[in-house]
Amino acid sequence: MADASVHRVSRKRRLRPLAWLALAALLALAIALALGSVGIAPDELAAVLLGGGDALHQTLVLELRLPRALAAFGTGALLALAGALMQILLRNPLADPYVLGLSGGASVAALLAMLAGASMALVSGAAFVGALVSILIVFGLAHGTGSWTPTRLLLTGVVMAAGWGALISFLLAVSPVDQLPGMLYWLMGDLAYAGSPWPVLSVAVISLLVVTPLGRTLNVLARGGLQAAALGVAVRPLEWTLYLLASLLTAVAVTTAGSVGFVGLMVPHMLRLRLGNDQRLILPASLLAGGTLLTLADTLARTLIAPQQLPVGVITALLGVPSFLYLLSRSR
Repeated sequence: MADASVHRVSRKRRLRPLAWLALAALLALAIALALGSVGIAPDELAAVLLGGGDALHQTLVLELRLPRALAAFGTGALLALAGALMQILLRNPLADPYVLGLSGGASVAALLAMLAGASMALVSGAAFVGALVSILIVFGLAHGTGSWTPTRLLLTGVVMAAGWGALISFLLAVSPVDQLPGMLYWLMGDLAYAGSPWPVLSVAVISLLVVTPLGRTLNVLARGGLQAAALGVAVRPLEWTLYLLASLLTAVAVTTAGSVGFVGLMVPHMLRLRLGNDQRLILPASLLAGGTLLTLADTLARTLIAPQQLPVGVITALLGVPSFLYLLSRSR
């Protein structure tokens, strides 16, 4: 009876912050739908969502703002969840989804597609292929002829990221002047041309359903591979599975919005400082907080200097740098 009571109390402690984060996510989506070049009052927004309202408001909300807000939420959720997984696997609070060079591979492929005059749909497809190619190269080189270790994988990813960065600089240097603004916006992260939000949202939900049952195992893995193996965890297969999952999440996010920085680094680290290191709480909390942060950041990007729009990556960097430094100064 005592164990059951403790379990119920522990579950309530985990559900309470998730409920607050879910409420914040709904509020962020409502703000994204209401704000823009044409403001929509709360009662008018509610009427549109219930199937009524003005025809102009219906077009603005249902066809323009809602798909973009959902795409922003799904992208932020994937980046934060991938960042949380990478920080567990590498046991490094400064790890982020791009640490293995996936963003660079996706960026090179996307820029090549832009230079070829491809449509945005083909640019997104090229980015996804480029991210997958980068995954294969990094994992292949990290294994090599010797033993595979997280440190070797991390170093390989850092070197590959530097190589992709050199290729990106070369492509920007030789690109026509009229194509540079679109290329730079994509590199900085931009949701203006995000397609249907349902693929990214579906991947986020499926990934959460996959990793949440592994929370107890990941709590053990976070303490170190040797300790996890001593407690009966199949460390190597679990690590490979999570690395591939985090890479896939990052690839889908980059395909949707380009390279959006700081979400995958800041959100999991911030939540661990505030909520502890229980992965059963951190993983779903990262998904909700990451989606909320990027939705609000994209709303700022649309409205800050309206009618012009900023790349959402600029907003996340402006918000992320001081927030992260503040959290580090407050943490012990």
